[in-house]
Amino acid sequence: MLRTFVEKKHYKFAQEAADWKEAVRMSCQCLEEDGTIEPNYKEDIIACVEKYGPYIVIMPNVAMPHSQEGAKGVNKTAVAFMKLEKPVSFDENDPEKDAQLFFTLASCNPDQHLQNVMQLSEMLMNDQVVEALTKAETPEDLLKIQEEFLD
Repeated sequence: MLRTFVEKKHYKFAQEAADWKEAVRMSCQCLEEDGTIEPNYKEDIIACVEKYGPYIVIMPNVAMPHSQEGAKGVNKTAVAFMKLEKPVSFDENDPEKDAQLFFTLASCNPDQHLQNVMQLSEMLMNDQVVEALTKAETPEDLLKIQEEFLD
C-alpha cells in the first residue's frame, strides 16, 4: 500500500495545518490534482465531520478522512497518505482525537474500496508501522517502511 502511495504520488508531508479542516483539505490535495476527486469532495468530508463528529479519527493520532454521504465528486477509488509534523485536534477536550497521520479514502468501486480498507486496517494494527510512519519525512521513507515491515 505504501508503495502505491509513492507510485501514484498520493502522499504529502507537511509541517502543520491551521486546524483540522485545513488538514482535511490538505489531505485531499494529491487526489484532487490527479482527478481522483473533485474539489467538492473535501468540503463534503468537512461537512460530515461537522454533522457527525470526528468519526474519521479511527485511533489516536490517525485519521481516515472520507465522506459518509453518497460521495459525489469521486472519480476513482484510491487512498492517499499525509503526515503532519504537528498533529491537529478534532476535539479540544479529547487528546485521543488528535491526528498526525491521514489516510484519505475515495471510493466509487465498493470491492476495491473494501480491499483498501482491509489493507489499511491490517497495516495500522502493526504498531511498528504506525510508529515508523510518524517519523517518515520522504516518499523514500515510505518505501523503506513497506520493505521492512510489509513485504
